[in-house]
Amino acid sequence: MTRKILVITGSRAEFGLLKYLMSNIDKDSNLELQIIATGTHLSPKHGLTVIEIEEAGFLINAKLDLNLVDDSNKTISQAIALGMTGFTDEFKKLKPDLIIVLGDRFELLPAAISALISRIPLAHIHGGETTEGAYDEAIRHSITKMSHLHFVGNNEYAKRVIQLGEHPDRVFTVGGLGVDAIKQTKLLTKKELEKSMNFEFGDKNLLVTYHPETLNYNNENYEILELINALKQLQNTKIIFTMPNADSGSKRLFEIINEFINENSHVYGYESLGQVKYLSCISFVDGVLGNSSSGLLEVPSMQKGTINIGDRQKGRLIADSVINCRPIKNEILSAIKRLYSEEFQSLLPQTKNPYGDGGASKKIVATIKDINLKGIIKKSFYDLP
Repeated sequence: MTRKILVITGSRAEFGLLKYLMSNIDKDSNLELQIIATGTHLSPKHGLTVIEIEEAGFLINAKLDLNLVDDSNKTISQAIALGMTGFTDEFKKLKPDLIIVLGDRFELLPAAISALISRIPLAHIHGGETTEGAYDEAIRHSITKMSHLHFVGNNEYAKRVIQLGEHPDRVFTVGGLGVDAIKQTKLLTKKELEKSMNFEFGDKNLLVTYHPETLNYNNENYEILELINALKQLQNTKIIFTMPNADSGSKRLFEIINEFINENSHVYGYESLGQVKYLSCISFVDGVLGNSSSGLLEVPSMQKGTINIGDRQKGRLIADSVINCRPIKNEILSAIKRLYSEEFQSLLPQTKNPYGDGGASKKIVATIKDINLKGIIKKSFYDLP
């Protein structure tokens, strides 16, 4: 009897991480893949990236629209409420044996709660990490406590999940799914990428992704303006923006970034590049700037430098290829200067990614198809020795 595995995906970045895991589940004769697409996948403002799931050849069992009409706290809270009823209805129809979620996005919180109340085992990927500048931090740890299986990026995060009271027998160190994506994605050539993006690389090129710091909401506009004022000082440098996600405060970031793009012919913006173009772009730029988790989890595996700005990712393990700086114009410029220095560039070929060398997807599949799910719902709190 095949085991039904339901994967929930709510954003472009998360699908990029889950894609090869979903493919491995789909190929396994002992498993049946189910998919719910939700969140910004169904938002035209964010590129309607549900199309990317379908173009990858996956059958989507349900599309759960959370009505993300804007980025206000009210809309996000109402989206969570919609998710509660929507996920509960879909779980009743699909009757999965196991549900898989990845990370810390707000749309996953109602999925986890609904799974808990529906008494369906939940597997959580990338738990135990910390991001002190976003409310994702609290959501991630909440999902950990509602989950029954934990697939983490490294041993440090495994210890943290166990510290939260999860039994060590249910915590598996598999590495980062982003590393799998890099190793298995066939990247575009420079010419192919330029044609697909309607863009030509210059002598110097930087890729920028900046998301709201949801626990520092009042200062958000100041920080993005500091970044843009720093970028204005650069000479002979083309700048590629991938646009912010749907967190609280993203609307104003969109407006500020678009204004910068419209006023400068060397600055370009894309709602969503998709995984292949995004990874291909990293391979041809000089470095990645912003506060996206991708700069810490995936970019080091491509031997490229990352400038991690502000506190949004504060607390995550980082590679030697990551330069941390505060969202202050002069500090950002100093970080960019270091990025281009011969000393820093000479370190990049030896970079070791703390999230492993790949293989996470296969490790997860090997576990979920064989592990005994009988009685797994009832958990006891594990006290540290």
